[in-house]
Amino acid sequence: MKTILLIEDDRALRENTEELLDLAGYAVKTAPNGKIGITAAKVLLPDIILCDIMMPEVDGYGVLKALNEDEITKQIPFIFLSAKTEHKEIRKGMDLGADDYLTKPFEEEDLISAIESRLAKHEILKQNAVADHKQETIEDDILDLNELKNFFDDNGDELTFSQGDIIYKEGQASNTIFLVLKGVVNCHSMDEDGKQLITSLYRGDDFLGFTSFLKNVPYQESATAMEDVVLAGISKENLKEILEKNHAISLELVELLSGNIKEIKQQLLQMAYSSVRKKTAQTLLQFADIMTTQADEPIKISRSDLASVAGIATESLIRTLSGFKKEGLIEIEGRNIKIKELKALQYIT
Repeated sequence: MKTILLIEDDRALRENTEELLDLAGYAVKTAPNGKIGITAAKVLLPDIILCDIMMPEVDGYGVLKALNEDEITKQIPFIFLSAKTEHKEIRKGMDLGADDYLTKPFEEEDLISAIESRLAKHEILKQNAVADHKQETIEDDILDLNELKNFFDDNGDELTFSQGDIIYKEGQASNTIFLVLKGVVNCHSMDEDGKQLITSLYRGDDFLGFTSFLKNVPYQESATAMEDVVLAGISKENLKEILEKNHAISLELVELLSGNIKEIKQQLLQMAYSSVRKKTAQTLLQFADIMTTQADEPIKISRSDLASVAGIATESLIRTLSGFKKEGLIEIEGRNIKIKELKALQYIT
């Protein structure tokens, strides 16, 4: 609820206006003269001030002048209420910094409209000021990877994809880096026979889409939403500027990407040298780690995607899954696979 400070020496008008604003949904505080009004404004810090001009102690012009000398109260929207209608009086009030001027007697609709419009304008200006300040200080604020992720979340373009949607294709210009906010994304390439090979999986809080910052290198693989996905995207050039000014983040990012490369190498070694049973077991565990939050939660994944990550034929994967089911290691219901014996899968050779 927005708070209004009404400074008015006419008791009847003050009480009537207070009641009117109260019925309109505002919290109203009142002051009977300018001197009390100045003190009230500095204590209450209302969202907007309505002030008469002709008052004892301190007139409306004096109130506005005093509030403008304070860095905090000078930001509060200020509307004059007065019976003075001469152009020079109105001009004087506006020159002092008033936001609006209503002549008495005023209509209820005009008063509410003036308040709403000034509050809206003030909110827009405040948001713009915050955005400008954030842009000016963002390089100093981002000191580690967590803050970089917060920057993506707060300032990136939010993009949503449904299950099966292509996020980007191999060969497409790599102009954007993404942070996965929700869902799971698989990256994949095509082998010489046109068979899709899933190269990596990304879940919430993972970065996606890195290529060279120094060259105009296109995406080296395609990315697809495995379920409903929400991403935050930042231009590669914007991220490059942040990394150039924050070497500590650059080092953390290099370490993160090195870890990703190590995982991919392990996956490739598994695909090349492990048995079909071990490939299937390790792939199930990999998907379970990325796609589930609870131990007994089923994995909802197509057999072809599982086979692609494991590097085996779909038929071989299905036969192996059937064997695991008979051994009591997993449960299968349609596309859903629930792991029953986690440790047993971990030790399959």
